Amino acid sequence: MADLMRLIALALLAVANLAVAQSADPTRPPASWFAPVDDARTGSDSAGGMRLQSVLMRQGGRPVAVIGGKTVALGGRVGEATLVRLTEREAVLQGADGVTHLYLTPDVEKQMIETPKPRKAGKSGPVKGLP
Repeated sequence: MADLMRLIALALLAVANLAVAQSADPTRPPASWFAPVDDARTGSDSAGGMRLQSVLMRQGGRPVAVIGGKTVALGGRVGEATLVRLTEREAVLQGADGVTHLYLTPDVEKQMIETPKPRKAGKSGPVKGLP
């Protein structure tokens, strides 16, 4: 009977271990980042053409961006476009099609968080709006 219980426990442990191994990694980039990028395209990020993957702001040096897997310095070319501006979150390309903005996190929507106003010194009692 004890051997049967051990066998069942080992089987359950193996199944649980397999389920944990197949769970999604929250730090893994989106699957669309692993899709091949067509070098001939110079479309926007939403069209799947170029993606801003990283920005390196070197102290005392030229800023560099990784766009579509290629390292591009400020003033460098990406296909038909030129990298004209680079911030910590955005790369701006100027080309024949006009200006293209590539964002480091295009799917993230920023929202302001409202904090309660500070209380005046010397007042005691419960704060309005808080439980």
